[in-house]
Amino acid sequence: MRIQKLGAAIVITAMLTLTACGAGSNGASSGEDGKPVLKMAALEGGYGKEMYSQVIAAFEEQFDVDVELTISKSIEDEITPGMKAGKYPDVVVLGQGRSAGLTETLIKDKGLEDLTDVLSIQVPGEEQTLKDKLVDGLIGTLGTNPYGDDRTYLMPMYYSPTGLVYNKGLFEQKGWEVPKTWDEMFALGDQAKSEGIALFTYPTAGYLDSFFFALLADVGGLEFYDKVMNYEQAIWQTSKAKQALDTTAKLLSYASDTTVAYANEQDFTKNQQAILDNKVLFMPNGTWIAGEMADAPRAEGFQWGLTPIPTVKGGGDRYIVTSMESVWVPSQAKNKDLAKEFITFLYSDKAAEIFAKSNAIQPIKGISEQLTGENQSFYSVYDEPNVKALVGGFVSTSPVEGVNIKTTLFDTANSIISGEKTVDDWQADLNEASEKLRAAK
Repeated sequence: MRIQKLGAAIVITAMLTLTACGAGSNGASSGEDGKPVLKMAALEGGYGKEMYSQVIAAFEEQFDVDVELTISKSIEDEITPGMKAGKYPDVVVLGQGRSAGLTETLIKDKGLEDLTDVLSIQVPGEEQTLKDKLVDGLIGTLGTNPYGDDRTYLMPMYYSPTGLVYNKGLFEQKGWEVPKTWDEMFALGDQAKSEGIALFTYPTAGYLDSFFFALLADVGGLEFYDKVMNYEQAIWQTSKAKQALDTTAKLLSYASDTTVAYANEQDFTKNQQAILDNKVLFMPNGTWIAGEMADAPRAEGFQWGLTPIPTVKGGGDRYIVTSMESVWVPSQAKNKDLAKEFITFLYSDKAAEIFAKSNAIQPIKGISEQLTGENQSFYSVYDEPNVKALVGGFVSTSPVEGVNIKTTLFDTANSIISGEKTVDDWQADLNEASEKLRAAK
């Protein structure tokens, strides 16, 4: 599960500033039995916690170390008090895009350890280096190299296609084609509305990252997308930016009536349930949705489907945003060398097999060939004609008080649906945020 509301992490920023002057010792810690102790923290998402226990047991057996695991659905709340006191975990599995913004804050404050050398480490018990084992194209993006250089600070832990999920069974029953263009999308929206079915919803507005990044690349191409991500001057005042916002606003006009009311961390599953109940056709999400809603009731004949967002013009490239969970090491961790060895072990065949059983798919070459069922259906989206993976996001900058461009881009959708803001307001707010971040690069 990737509950992702994207808020400003003011409290955490202040906390990290307080501890920056007193870095923890780099000496490795050990337990009462004399074994080295590695402290790991992980977000408990839709994949559950048992897989971590099994991987840790395998690592402890092979390397004769002790691993202390802290895992929680609100992992930031669990580890930030200790971090404030200078007690940092050694390894953290936590991606970007959550309301606490811990990973983003550490990126901005240069609080992550450089992991570039980990790529050259041989995977334990295997002949390949980690770099050779990873899927091509993931290392070197802003998701792994947040400063836009050749240094890697976040390793891609799990990856999954994110796009529009839907009920394949319903489309088969109705004889509907999945739209490939926006004209087809809105025509379907009108048809579905006449049958009491809404076209669109989202769990929370933060899930629109998988939608917006693909839309920007579609509307203006990858060159335009990169300019937006790098805060080029006045980029949000361009006609292409306006086209992306207008298209989104039109889509939001087809949103279900309950979208905004349920778009929060307490009720978001109610918006997801609307897909299973055939009350809504499409929702931005990723492969974790199947596990997250595994026990939820559903309409007869329900089958998970995943498709890229429609294109402005038919026949062009279709972008599928690839979501990556990350594993990283705080720069103030005590056991950095052991942490790097552990991270390398996480990509071993033994660990990958354990993770895959919980549907946590790692970006390891050849792993998709081993998938079955829903995962095979989800990951097959990469095999569709003209579909291209899109990885990355906004370039990291120095912190700017009161500015979070992801919040401005995604969360404003709630205000567009409610009528509190117009597209012109949205465009002006984005331009203001982008200009401030450009100055802070």
